[in-house]
Amino acid sequence: MASSDKNGALGDSALLARIADALERLAPTALGSALPDGDAFVWEPAQGGLVAVPHVAHVDLSLLKGIEAQRETLLANTKRFAEGLPANNALLWGARGMGKSSLVKAVHEEINRGRKDRLALIEIHREDIDSLPLLLRTLRLTKRRVVLYCDDLSFDKDDTSYKSLKAALEGGIEGRPSNTIFYATSNRRHLMPRDLVDNEKGTAINPGEAVEEKVSLSDRFGLWLGFHHCGQDEYLSMIEGYAAFHHLKIAPDELRKRALTWAMGRGGRSGRVAWQFIQDLAGELGQKLD
Repeated sequence: MASSDKNGALGDSALLARIADALERLAPTALGSALPDGDAFVWEPAQGGLVAVPHVAHVDLSLLKGIEAQRETLLANTKRFAEGLPANNALLWGARGMGKSSLVKAVHEEINRGRKDRLALIEIHREDIDSLPLLLRTLRLTKRRVVLYCDDLSFDKDDTSYKSLKAALEGGIEGRPSNTIFYATSNRRHLMPRDLVDNEKGTAINPGEAVEEKVSLSDRFGLWLGFHHCGQDEYLSMIEGYAAFHHLKIAPDELRKRALTWAMGRGGRSGRVAWQFIQDLAGELGQKLD
């Protein structure tokens, strides 16, 4: 009986060891360790660290029409950063669906094309901003250059997590590591709702000081890139660019006619609307989008 119990205990130990090994392989990179292999990650502090992203959903940089000035500015800024030169944190703000997040991912892909010292892209979710200082401490341990990216960044009333971002971007004791840069997209230029800013102005003894704390966050971004609703010509240029890139078999006049009808049904024109039309058209034509 004793021998049987001993064998059973050994079997249980072996099983637990295998389970522990499997969990360790699946677990994200732990805090305090260097950046693992890969070009893109998502910061998951609740799971313990960085989760690798094998494939980043991006579009070719040349397909981002109507935002050429913003495209060239962000590309130049990122290229300087990748080469170890001074560069600015960037805030991409403005109209929905005009390619803000697509531009960040496309620039990252373009910069890495043919590079040996590849740039890493780490996405941090809005709800995890208060853990940004922990992430920065992790990144100090790597020699790789990293673009930190937060999509749809904004803060509501009584939300104090913006203070963590302010300290991390500029002014904290530790400061932002020289091998990191922060890019954020937002529909708001000052990252705060307009009614909150106006309310602070109207109720404060010193309106200027009361608002300064709220709006100064955007001042931490040295580069502001505004995105605005596109006109018909820009919208059609996007459509034609996508159609040519994906070799969609449709006559130019028919393509434009259907694209305009699609935009009318959506109640507006944007890069997102253009891409949704292309997806619908490709499905109808029985063609795949590479």
